[in-house]
Amino acid sequence: NKLKREDLMSLEEYDQARPEFRQKVMAHKKNRLVRLNENAALYFEDQLTMQYQVQEMLRIEKIFDAQGIQEELDTYNPLIPDGSNWKVTFMLEYPDVEERKKMLARLTGIEDKVWVRVDDLEKIYPIANEDLERTTEEKTSSVHFMRFELTDEMIVAAKQGASVSMGIDHDEFTVEVSPVAVETAASLVNDLR
Repeated sequence: NKLKREDLMSLEEYDQARPEFRQKVMAHKKNRLVRLNENAALYFEDQLTMQYQVQEMLRIEKIFDAQGIQEELDTYNPLIPDGSNWKVTFMLEYPDVEERKKMLARLTGIEDKVWVRVDDLEKIYPIANEDLERTTEEKTSSVHFMRFELTDEMIVAAKQGASVSMGIDHDEFTVEVSPVAVETAASLVNDLR
């Protein structure tokens, strides 16, 4: 389920299809967002969200050559779930610049403290930032890329309609959403084989 060049529209085709395609993707993304609180959100990625991302990058950068297109695919394909996991863009959202600086300094290591849980099974913590390190000793980043690997038992339970919960267990930031919306859990089940 990784994207290939054949899955993409040409710049001209995308220009024509963009308003309708964008509307479809935005509706799809609504059920793939878990807002943990006003400052933290989990954006669950899949093939459609990544196709949109690639198409937008090609459009903005005016990339039409084979090598450039392949580079975008190589960048975004790792964010498409593999059938046993959920892949997430985790965002810390502080609109005020000074508050953001202060909080990112207090929240180092937060990317390792985000969790998901299926039913009453154990919490799963992510493999974070496989592409590059996004935290220093002084501060964390406001954007992290995560992969949550589910066990077979969790996959079966999720597919049978078990509740899904999510949260953060950081000393400076503790929050839980239990359970997430039924529509969100149903959308995430589609990522699992």
